[in-house]
Amino acid sequence: MKYRMQDNLDPISLTVLQRRLESVADEMSLVLKKTAYSPNIKERADFSCAIFDKSGDMVAQAEAIPVHLGSMPFVAKPIISKFQNWKEGDAVITNSPRSEYGGTHLPDITLVAPVFHKGEFTHVIANRAHHADVGGMTPGSLPANSTEIFQEGLIIPPVFLYKNGVENSDIMNIILENVRTPEERLGDLRAQYSSLMLGVRRMKKLMDDNPNWNIQLMQAHLQKQAEEGTRNKIATLPIKKVEYTDYLDNDGINLDEPVKIHVSIEVTSEGDLVIDFNGSDNERKGNCNAPLSVTTSACYYLLRLLTGRDVPSNSGCYKPVKIIAPEASVINPTRNSATSSANTETSSRIVDVLMGAMKQIIPWPSASQGTMNNLLIGGIHKGKPWSIYETIGGGTGAGPDGAGTSAIQSHMTNTENTPIEALELSYPLRVREYSIRRNSGGKGEFNGGDGIVRDIQLLDEATITLQSERRKFKPWSQGNAEMGKSGINKFLVPIIDNDKIKNINEYDIQILSSRITLVNAKKNSRIRILTPGGGGYNSSPEV
Repeated sequence: MKYRMQDNLDPISLTVLQRRLESVADEMSLVLKKTAYSPNIKERADFSCAIFDKSGDMVAQAEAIPVHLGSMPFVAKPIISKFQNWKEGDAVITNSPRSEYGGTHLPDITLVAPVFHKGEFTHVIANRAHHADVGGMTPGSLPANSTEIFQEGLIIPPVFLYKNGVENSDIMNIILENVRTPEERLGDLRAQYSSLMLGVRRMKKLMDDNPNWNIQLMQAHLQKQAEEGTRNKIATLPIKKVEYTDYLDNDGINLDEPVKIHVSIEVTSEGDLVIDFNGSDNERKGNCNAPLSVTTSACYYLLRLLTGRDVPSNSGCYKPVKIIAPEASVINPTRNSATSSANTETSSRIVDVLMGAMKQIIPWPSASQGTMNNLLIGGIHKGKPWSIYETIGGGTGAGPDGAGTSAIQSHMTNTENTPIEALELSYPLRVREYSIRRNSGGKGEFNGGDGIVRDIQLLDEATITLQSERRKFKPWSQGNAEMGKSGINKFLVPIIDNDKIKNINEYDIQILSSRITLVNAKKNSRIRILTPGGGGYNSSPEV
């Protein structure tokens, strides 16, 4: 079945508008990256920017973090509904993962601002950035053993952080009093606001430059084009229904009990993709519970893999997707469930089960590392609190067209590398090794990509938290190729003799679980993380 546009708008003008919108989102991203304080934003680029129409439907986004971009539309609509009296220069802040607010996990803070052109409300500009600390049980605000959202940090419902261009000092002070690194948070939040105001100016200029354009009509047309382009792609798939199951290692509390995620995907004759998560585990005591916005993001990401760059990225892309997510489950939990690792780890596993189902429909790559290997370290050094957060890359899965890629972020994350120099300059840490984990990708006709070795030494006492996956269940392969090697977390403690380090190169080595918090880890201890490789690929049948 083919879907065709019925309207006869100028295709050149439509393309120009799409590119202009995308350039605004890209420039917003550049401003945020250049003005942020924390290495997590200015170095790793753990943030995303997007533009929405006045109804809250996305019209453009910068190519950034998939788990952010697919979930931000959940924020735009309720904020537009709630803040109908907002004015130019206003900005609303929120980080709540609860379903009515559309967040992901508490460190991801979203700012949203309106655009007015000649007195008329026309667009919404938004960015979402991961802050290295928002309070909670442990530095970095991703505690390994949290059992409710209140333990994970400060919850910010949608409120005005800026009114008429003036910072709301009451709200800002509440935020800064509840975090370990207030100066860094203040700088990052102001950088987010600066990014929004740049976006507002660029959107107004776009409309001033093209006074004869009916922007709202053209945006609706672009969204319709994206929907029809997506349906055309789905129409090329065989009409069938497939299922797949995969597991998280544990939920951080019951360390010996895996967490089941099950999906069925149905390609319908109407050009829809029905994604049903019935059969997944009920919500868990630990923090692996994925808010619906996160689950939806993973499904949207799968769709973008199908459509590629041929279809513009806006809300129209996602209309052919029908998601069934049972309530009170690990992929759609109740409002006070712990969620801190779901944005990174559960989203990664959701992608793996989606891809495992898709490989039964069309040729598809094997599983990538399936984790973001979240590492959080923080403490007090020379009387000043500090906290760092980073994710570590791994191997991607091999596919029918070639080998996987080594030492790279994959799927739901798209962050950049944290340079050794930035890490050591900003924090009391020393990187002892940063290398490719050779031969960790699965062998086959095409090999999976290799993982990474990241070895960091503490130069002062600190608390370490790891939120990782694929330490128990390996990244799956295809045919009779090898699976990717599972990850390994090691903690190296200096051997002490009579209160002195016996030898700086002699350590007691402990193998850590997937999710763990080490409180008051001693000076000169080392955390050594070996990330998973990607699954191999063979064209021969599975055995």
